[in-house]
Amino acid sequence: MKAQSERGYDLARNVYPWSKEPPEDSRALRLLIDRLFVPFTGLIIAALAMALSTGCSSLLESTAGGFANDLSDAILNQDDPETVRDGAPAYLLLVDTLVEGNPDRLETLIVAAKLYTAYGSVFVGDEARAKRLTTRAYRYGRRALCVQRNATCDWDELDFDEYRTALESLGKADFPALYAYTVSWLAYTRAHSDDWLVLAELPKVEWALERLYRLDDASEDGRIDVYLGVLNTLRPPALGGQPDLARAHFERAIQLSEGKDLNAKVEYARGYARLVYDRGLHDRLLNEVIEADPVAPGYTLFNTLAQRQAVGLLESADEYF
Repeated sequence: MKAQSERGYDLARNVYPWSKEPPEDSRALRLLIDRLFVPFTGLIIAALAMALSTGCSSLLESTAGGFANDLSDAILNQDDPETVRDGAPAYLLLVDTLVEGNPDRLETLIVAAKLYTAYGSVFVGDEARAKRLTTRAYRYGRRALCVQRNATCDWDELDFDEYRTALESLGKADFPALYAYTVSWLAYTRAHSDDWLVLAELPKVEWALERLYRLDDASEDGRIDVYLGVLNTLRPPALGGQPDLARAHFERAIQLSEGKDLNAKVEYARGYARLVYDRGLHDRLLNEVIEADPVAPGYTLFNTLAQRQAVGLLESADEYF
C-alpha cells in the first residue's frame, strides 16, 4: 500500500475504521462516494457539453463554423436527460478515432477524458460497463495532464505529501488538463467504490479540486464551490467538518450563477441544512427548487435533474428530522 499522509489516512478511517485489510462491509464507504458524487453530476454534464463542443470544433471547424457551439447549447438546454444519454455514445467512437490519429494532442485527450467521464458516470447503469468506461476516462485524463506537464507523468508513484506539493507547481495554463484529470478521477473512484485502495486515494482528488478552485475560483459559475461545500459537510464539526465554510461556498455558488443553478440549492439543503438540522432552511431551499422554472440558458439539463432530487429529499424529510 502506498504511503499516506496523516490527513488522508484519518479521512479514510473516519469513514470506516479499517486497518490493513479491506472492511467486510464497505457500505459506508460506498455511501460516502455516492454522497460526494451527486453534486459533481453538474460539473460532469457541463464537461460533456464542453467535450462535444471542442470535439466537434476540431473535426468540423473547416465546414461547420457554428455547429459545435450550437450542439453544446442544445445539450445544456435539454429538459430530457434521457435524450442526452441516448445521443452521446456516437461521440465516444469519434473521440477514440481522433486520439488514435494523434495520441499526443492535448485538446483531443481533454475532450476524450470529459466525454467518457460524463457518459460512463452519469448515464450508464451497468456496474461493469461503468467501470470500463470510467477507467478509459481516467487514462485519458492522466495522459492529458502528462502531455501538458511532463513532470506529472509519475504522479501515481507519489505519496500524499509529495502529491500535494506537486499540485502547487501547476498554474493557470494547466487548468484545462487538471480539470479533465480531476473529473475523470472522481468518476473512476465512484465506479470503483468497491475497491478500498481506490477509495483511500480520495483525498488526492479533493486536493486537486481545491487547486482548481485556487487557480480559478469563479470557474464553472460556482459549481466547484458546490463541491467544496459538500466536502465540508461530509462530517460533523466534532470530526473535522466545517459547516460555516460549507455555507459560504453554497451561498457563493448561488450568487455566481445568479440563482440559475438549482443544483446549488439542492446541495445546500442536503449538505448544510441536514448537517445542522435546520428544517426551515432545508424545506425552503427545496421548495424554491421545485417551484422554479428549470429552463435557463446553460442550466436546463442540470435543473431538471435537480428538481427530481429535490422532490425525493422533501419526501424523506420527516424521517430525517
